[in-house]
Amino acid sequence: MSSPALEKKNEKKIEALREKIRHHEYRYYVLDDPEISDADFDALMNELKRLEAEHPQLITPDSPTQRVGGKPREGFVKAKHSSPMLSLDNAYSEEELRDWERRVHELSGRTDIEYMCELKLDGMSLALVYSDGRLERGITRGDGSVGEDVTLNVRTVRSIPLTISTDKLKKAGITADFEVRGEMLMPLKSFRLMNEERERQELSVFANPRNATAGTVRQLEPSITAQRRMDFFAYMLLQDGQTFVDRQSKAMDALELAGFKVNPNRKLAKSLDEVWKFIQSWEAKREALPYEIDGIVIKVDRTAWQRELGFTGKAPRWAIAYKYAARGGVTEIEDILVQVGRTGKLTPVAALKPIPIGGTTVSRATLHNMDEIERLGVKIGDWVEVERGGDVIPKVVKVVEDDKEHPRGHKQFEMPGHCPVCGGNVVRTPGEVDHRCVNANCPAKLQGTILHFASRHVMNIDGLGEVLVNQLTERGLVKNVADLYKLTKDDLLLLERMGEKSAENVLAEIKASKKLPLERVIYGLGIRFVGERTAQFLAEHFGSLDAIMKASAEELEEVNEVGPRIAESIVEFFADEHNRKLVSDLRQARLIFTGQKKEKGTKLAGKTFVLTGTLVHHTRDEAKKMIEDAGGRVLASVSKKTDYVVAGSEAGSKLDKARELGVRVIGEEDLEGLLSD
Repeated sequence: MSSPALEKKNEKKIEALREKIRHHEYRYYVLDDPEISDADFDALMNELKRLEAEHPQLITPDSPTQRVGGKPREGFVKAKHSSPMLSLDNAYSEEELRDWERRVHELSGRTDIEYMCELKLDGMSLALVYSDGRLERGITRGDGSVGEDVTLNVRTVRSIPLTISTDKLKKAGITADFEVRGEMLMPLKSFRLMNEERERQELSVFANPRNATAGTVRQLEPSITAQRRMDFFAYMLLQDGQTFVDRQSKAMDALELAGFKVNPNRKLAKSLDEVWKFIQSWEAKREALPYEIDGIVIKVDRTAWQRELGFTGKAPRWAIAYKYAARGGVTEIEDILVQVGRTGKLTPVAALKPIPIGGTTVSRATLHNMDEIERLGVKIGDWVEVERGGDVIPKVVKVVEDDKEHPRGHKQFEMPGHCPVCGGNVVRTPGEVDHRCVNANCPAKLQGTILHFASRHVMNIDGLGEVLVNQLTERGLVKNVADLYKLTKDDLLLLERMGEKSAENVLAEIKASKKLPLERVIYGLGIRFVGERTAQFLAEHFGSLDAIMKASAEELEEVNEVGPRIAESIVEFFADEHNRKLVSDLRQARLIFTGQKKEKGTKLAGKTFVLTGTLVHHTRDEAKKMIEDAGGRVLASVSKKTDYVVAGSEAGSKLDKARELGVRVIGEEDLEGLLSD
């Protein structure tokens, strides 16, 4: 056991390192002006993690290592706001803005009013509550009076300080207990990267950054929020639910001094003429911003006058949001085409009579899927409203009413039954909105299919990267993944920047992949919804690829974690003649098609379990594997058919549901007893 003196020395060393990391987080995430490289920052963070691991008793909740932590939640707790978070009234023209100013003059009895102009960020409002300088709670706007506690997600956002030093608070004129309100948003770069990753995983993409922000803030798993690189801009400072700085402009300065990220694109205007110039200048410049805005917020600057003006039933009288017109226009749909994405998804796209929108000429707009076409009532020949926002693809939002200038179209669109690129079968799984080509060799998704097949966790063909795959497919050397095993050295030497040694290395990697086990081959086929873990369960259950190909949906559902949707996807895949030919070609290439069929225990055969709360001796994954190895099944939700609910500490709504349905609730020791009987 270390001495008190040594303990104190370690505590000082760790805290000094934390302060250093906080400083560099502030430089990088708030000021966008880093002083050290990413590698040097990572080294500091790794050193802190090492020291905290050696001295766990010195870990504090506000340590930079604790931004992501805690078990996944089963729901959000409601939290009451210190004072209402009201929405703003909107103005859509200069005339409406001047009407608002006249009301302000009349109600206040003053005409010498200054206005604070701020960009209206298109995200999600949040309240951050600090106690003793430490972040205590993050709350969504909700209905304005009550929101949801999303603290664990808020802590993952690097531009939000977890703790603020006494010196900074003193410099800013803020006491240790205060509240900050602001806007959480997803930068356009983060939005693009997230949607690209979701496409790779065959998940639906978000329509715009605002929707993505709302979905991310309400994630039940904080690590997912952390991965999406959110940002936060502060715009209001409160104590006990009330403003205490005499001007909004000074409050923004105080927030900056305290270490919060405050949008620099703001202006203190001495008249509405200056306000209008600010509005017009940002309408022209907003395309260049790294995030989306949909207008300008105008506030009476003096907070004493704000209090005098007060509120209507739903909005402050001292503030208004000027909303920019949607970046859109009206044009005619000349045709509806179908694009095939790299995951096989068929997307209907409106071919438009070209129209200028937001500085570019738009001739295509997405219609998303058949459900959206039916909802809009779109036909070929219709005149439609088209909108474009930020980097989001233009979309059709409305059919223009039938009149002489805009007659309705008459030609209905139908989704093709065969892929327009390869002629493969097109399916729409019950309960889903998307149509998909199920041919694994479809040229439209060939490059993505090959890159997936060659990736480290699949067939591990090192050196087969994007540039090489592009050349192989463009030259027609590889038309499906089985063609990789037919490549020769002479084939590869035809490619750019490919020497003899490089060609030999690639061929050696391809040859080595033939020795990888059955579950890798199953995963490499790219069957929708079949990931690494599901592929392993399939291999263990059936023992061969032939047995999986012959299995019915009902037989497939007997496999752990394979439900109706996954089973149907597997059946659809092997029903396609192109895919059966691919399997035949891979067999000829002598890949491994058989594995060790795992014999499961029978102690818990036929029994279903639901896990909830935190267990003492095992993680949830460990407990799940123990149950499955003994022949039991672990489900995500409680029903009357559940045999046991295993409840640990901090068990949530699943425990309540079990009691309501009369399902037997057991603890960790009871589970161990069932396994040892």
